[in-house]
Amino acid sequence: MIVAIILIFLLGYACIALEHNIRIDKAASALLMCGAIWTVYTLCVGIEEAGQDLVHHLGETCETLFFLIGAMTIVDIIDKHGGFSLITEKISTKGKNRLVWMIIAITFFMSATLDNMTTTIIMVMMLRRLIQHKTTRWIFIGIVIIAANSGGAWSPIGDVTTIMLWMRGNITAPLLVSHLLLPCIVSVLIPGFIVTRMIKASKISQENLTVSRLPEGVGKKFRMSVLILGVAGLLFVPVFKAWTGLPPYLGIMISLGVLWVVTEIVYNHKTIVKEERKLRVSRVIHNIDLPTILFFLGILMAVAGLQSVGILSEVAQWLDTNVHEVFTITGVVGVLSSIVDNVPLVAACMGMYPVADAATIAASADPQYLSMFVHDGLFWELLTYCAGVGGSILIIGSAAGVVAMGLDKINFIWYLKKISWMAFVGYLAGIGVIYLQSLIF
Repeated sequence: MIVAIILIFLLGYACIALEHNIRIDKAASALLMCGAIWTVYTLCVGIEEAGQDLVHHLGETCETLFFLIGAMTIVDIIDKHGGFSLITEKISTKGKNRLVWMIIAITFFMSATLDNMTTTIIMVMMLRRLIQHKTTRWIFIGIVIIAANSGGAWSPIGDVTTIMLWMRGNITAPLLVSHLLLPCIVSVLIPGFIVTRMIKASKISQENLTVSRLPEGVGKKFRMSVLILGVAGLLFVPVFKAWTGLPPYLGIMISLGVLWVVTEIVYNHKTIVKEERKLRVSRVIHNIDLPTILFFLGILMAVAGLQSVGILSEVAQWLDTNVHEVFTITGVVGVLSSIVDNVPLVAACMGMYPVADAATIAASADPQYLSMFVHDGLFWELLTYCAGVGGSILIIGSAAGVVAMGLDKINFIWYLKKISWMAFVGYLAGIGVIYLQSLIF
């Protein structure tokens, strides 16, 4: 069973990576891979056990999907009402090198405040209005993916994996910020310098910038109101999560509902505008990229199948037995997180390595090694960094990359050739900073 499931996953992964060569949408490959993995699993263990696992993982996956739908709808509403033009007017510059650093700074800190997926949606939509040349825009989107993942790794609410580790008490918010901020900055600075050298001879001319005209019935005040209300709704989500403990998708649905009601009220009073020209949410929501949603469903449920079979836990066990060194173990986990979803990888590590206490350390044959697994220990610090930042190495290794791939149809092989290597260099540099910090502190 395990061999068959691994072969199915490798074949499906190859089809996703070679989407443009085989001319089959990656969503179709992901859905077939997901269905085949769960079918084999069910035939081997029985419908009762597999059914329970399927319902459990489907619930967790749907939380991500509903959050994505809500966030993409809010961002699309802002974009359709010309809200992002207010921002692009402020960041537009003739020097691409200056623009690189502005994009990096905005993405890095926005991702820490919101989350890497929502931030990437906003920045990709903005870059599509700012840069018309496809290859140049893809380079900028590549650095956005790196900055979004690096920015989300040092904040307790910036990434799903940091939320998992933070909520379960493996690591605290003060340590996240104080110990991971510098490594995360380094992990994006190095790719940033590389990108500026790649495009240093190019300039953005004002003619290349997209001039956004306001839709009929949308004035400057309405545009500003939609922008403020939409961004406030996105910022509301982590506050709602911290305040109520309820999942983020419920917060994003509340934000979407508020924005929906407000825009409906405004359009109900715009009687001079033809109904078919009004940008009501019920019309805008039809533009949601459904293939991207289905791709998310397929890839996340396929990885959940690997988790249910126990493949991920076996990999973690092998690393613990044969490697027995936290920098190498977490470094490999980070690279693996660029291939499969980082959430089940982190979950597997949390299951393999429970938080150690003083009694467990004292009874251990290797207390020095086990001391790295204590509350706020070096292992959890490294795991948080590697699982978050390592996802940038491949475009399908993070929610940010998958969203960007779907929104701007970025080629997997192009990203592998142009962006992956610089993301890997930044990733290793950040690990080096953590190593130096461990020696000093």
